[in-house]
Amino acid sequence: MSGLVKFRQRVRPEWIDYNGHLSEAYYVLVFGFATDAVMDQLGLDETYRTETGCSLYTVEAHVRYLREVPPDSELVVTTRIVGGGPKKLRLCHEMVVEGVLVSTEEILALHVDSARGRSAPFPEKVAARIAELTEEPPEYAGRAIG
Repeated sequence: MSGLVKFRQRVRPEWIDYNGHLSEAYYVLVFGFATDAVMDQLGLDETYRTETGCSLYTVEAHVRYLREVPPDSELVVTTRIVGGGPKKLRLCHEMVVEGVLVSTEEILALHVDSARGRSAPFPEKVAARIAELTEEPPEYAGRAIG
């Protein structure tokens, strides 16, 4: 089980689409908020970003929409770190509503030095935390669209 704190977000009324459920763009928005929460837990928080000019940039993502999400639902996102390297991080987010898995997102992110416009190694402390928290990927990770 993930050593990261779960991210929680209530569905806002403006996120509901013409079909009466969560619009697809907002799944990704919430997953983005969950990535931000992971960054904070790894030491890549606002202070770090301001002081270093470095941040995570998502370079690839795969979302699976498994169930419709009704208005006013509480979304709970559990995140697993499933891979990494000196400059990259692979995450799997799982979104649940009332105990039911409704969506997953797998992302590959690079640690980027914005001033240089290129990827940069994680600080040692962050790299150690990533290594400590890395888990086996879930069965759906790495799948292509089929």
